[in-house]
Amino acid sequence: MNSVADAFQRLPQAAPARDGALSVRACQPRDAARWDAFVHACPEATFFHRAGWKTVIEQALGHRTWYLYAEAGGEIQAVLPLVEIDSRLFGHSLSSLPFCVYGGIAAVSEPARIALDQEAQALAARLNVDFLEYRNLEVRHPGWHAKNLYVTFRKELYPETEQNMLAIPRKQRAMVRKGIKAGLESVLDEDIGRFYLAYSTSVHRLGTPVFSRKYFRLLKETFAQDCELMVVQNAGRTLSGVMSFYFRDEVLPYYGGGTGEARELAANDFMYWELMRRACERGIRIFDFGRSKRGTGSHDFKKNWGFEPQPLHYEYQLHRARAVPDHNPLNPKYRLFIRAWQKLPLALANFVGPYVVRNLG
Repeated sequence: MNSVADAFQRLPQAAPARDGALSVRACQPRDAARWDAFVHACPEATFFHRAGWKTVIEQALGHRTWYLYAEAGGEIQAVLPLVEIDSRLFGHSLSSLPFCVYGGIAAVSEPARIALDQEAQALAARLNVDFLEYRNLEVRHPGWHAKNLYVTFRKELYPETEQNMLAIPRKQRAMVRKGIKAGLESVLDEDIGRFYLAYSTSVHRLGTPVFSRKYFRLLKETFAQDCELMVVQNAGRTLSGVMSFYFRDEVLPYYGGGTGEARELAANDFMYWELMRRACERGIRIFDFGRSKRGTGSHDFKKNWGFEPQPLHYEYQLHRARAVPDHNPLNPKYRLFIRAWQKLPLALANFVGPYVVRNLG
């Protein structure tokens, strides 16, 4: 493989298909509105299938993207967003979708699904990647390698605010009420500054590299009203913050964290309750608490809210690799790195972190 253009030569770019004939194409800027219209209507599609992620990942993280769709009779039948990461440290992959919880093929017809699947596998071979990855909500390839590490937490909200409060298990509900009694206040923001302070402090404490400010600015700019920033403050001090996505009738708190003071005042507990309360008042039906690794504090925290874990099916077709990748903080070989990262000054960690995390996916 000599260039991106070489790979794209195998995909039809311009000539229209015969009426009714199925064809696979690469998404062009002019196709974005059609792509998103399909995603909004397709029951299998998620927020992470939206075309805007292509822009964010290319411009903020610098990776090649391969957004493929299958159409027949001028109508899109399936979409598959793919990102290629070629890292000296973490390998060469083609994934749907790195940096996102969900991905894979979203389709309304089986022939279209098969056509995109075949093209993705052929593309992975042409790019000579280590592996092709799909991040599915359901099993699609029983014969592929799989990772049983992640679960997601989704729950239907009650129509009334007080019903949702009473649905929270007693101990967790007490933490929410602690934040309320402390006089905490939730505020919506347009600028990422206060959110980034809380989030970067939190991930540094965990020993995890942080994304760049540019990444979060692009998310906010790209998804506009469907990307919401909320911070929790006390007497003017920022304690915690969360970036949430809205999609159809769902809210997804995706990036969140708090300062050292947040735990003392139950600011994170209050923050997620405030998001739930606001979502309920907006008529949102599903609260998607997102992905967590089994056996972690994040996993237990979400269970404490009364959410039941649902397995995520991350499937891998190995090409050059001999085993499924294991790039996560639970891997024992990263323990020394995590401890060293926690000792870095926050400003240095925030400067270096984006160069590391962009390769992790």
